[in-house]
Amino acid sequence: MESYEPERLTPVQLAAMRRSLTSGRGALTRRSLLRASGMGALAVGGTATLGACGIPPAKRADAGTASDDHSDKEKEVTFSNWTEYMDVSEDEKSRPTLQAFTKRTGIRVKYTEDINDNVEFFGKIKPQLAAGQNTGRDLICVTDWLAARIIRLGWAQKLDPSNLPHAFANVSAQFRTPDWDPGRAYSYPWTGIPTVIAYNVKATGGRKVDSVTQLLDDPKLKGRVSFLSEMRDSIGMTLLDQGKDPGNFTDADFDGAIGRLQKAVDKKQIRRFTGNDYTADLSKGDIAACVAWAGDIIQLQADNPDIKFAIPAAGYITSSDNLLVPAQARHKTNAEKLIDYYYEPPVAAQLAAYINYVCPVDGVGEELARIDESMASNTLILPDKEMAAKSRSFRSLSTKEETAYEEKFAKLIGA
Repeated sequence: MESYEPERLTPVQLAAMRRSLTSGRGALTRRSLLRASGMGALAVGGTATLGACGIPPAKRADAGTASDDHSDKEKEVTFSNWTEYMDVSEDEKSRPTLQAFTKRTGIRVKYTEDINDNVEFFGKIKPQLAAGQNTGRDLICVTDWLAARIIRLGWAQKLDPSNLPHAFANVSAQFRTPDWDPGRAYSYPWTGIPTVIAYNVKATGGRKVDSVTQLLDDPKLKGRVSFLSEMRDSIGMTLLDQGKDPGNFTDADFDGAIGRLQKAVDKKQIRRFTGNDYTADLSKGDIAACVAWAGDIIQLQADNPDIKFAIPAAGYITSSDNLLVPAQARHKTNAEKLIDYYYEPPVAAQLAAYINYVCPVDGVGEELARIDESMASNTLILPDKEMAAKSRSFRSLSTKEETAYEEKFAKLIGA
């Protein structure tokens, strides 16, 4: 188990956090910008904010994972999630799937959108977890690298399979055995996040762009290519293109990927590294082709038929956001019931139709087709077998590796 030591964020980590908050997945999406003025932080059955006031500094490195479960007496569950990650009714006054869960089970959901960035959120909850205290949350949704760290530190509760029959049966093979939680003993995926190649067919003169090699070497794309400012996405896609496995690579492999990208920067093939702010340039054609997040591409295609995507023959990176029950949570069983509920195909389909990311639930296609035929056939939401077979995950990193790799990547992108 990794020991906990209170530490300050390094300048590189702070820069990475700022990138994510201002332009990465932590930034407001196009859809949320349209809705933000009217929605605020809509909560179901509870308050929209969770304070951390009065929590003393972390003092313990041996905080246990188990807690007294008050689920039988307290029919509630507190769920922290990212913005735009839950279905909302047409009048934007309710969250239909959460309301249906409460109606069925009697369990009231206190839902809050208080996760804007993994690093920032971890900073909120780490002092309580390290001190063996309740964070005030029964269920959290964090990206795989942070989920791995929380599990490694012993700050996530082991899940009870008897409360998760749908989740155990229906989790897609693609997400079943991550290296940081084999067999999903502590976590279940909320969504998958594919990193693909996107291009504007008008800007490329009708040509398809379907490899990282093409992005880095095609002279016709010079100065009109972008990569992502998230290290795991850009390095992972480059490793794949070089015939390396992002799930099992060495320091030398990482340095080789950095060097490959640096050459493209030096010769001005790459215009810039971006968060999701690449979308406007891609839609206008200022960027002809790029490494992109699938959820953005689905939204762009709705407005612009020139936007296309490709899955490289070498494979593509998929990360995931994952549900965990933090140590000392008061309502573990209620949280497990909520996890399991979202693995029922009709519920999973309703969620997928709203958030437009990869659904990790098997058997959801028929249910999704009843809602929207085009979504059911969209492989960026429901990957077919061929696409799923090309999916690769970036391996979990030690703290030492993460610091070293982020420093090298920050130098590459000029952060």
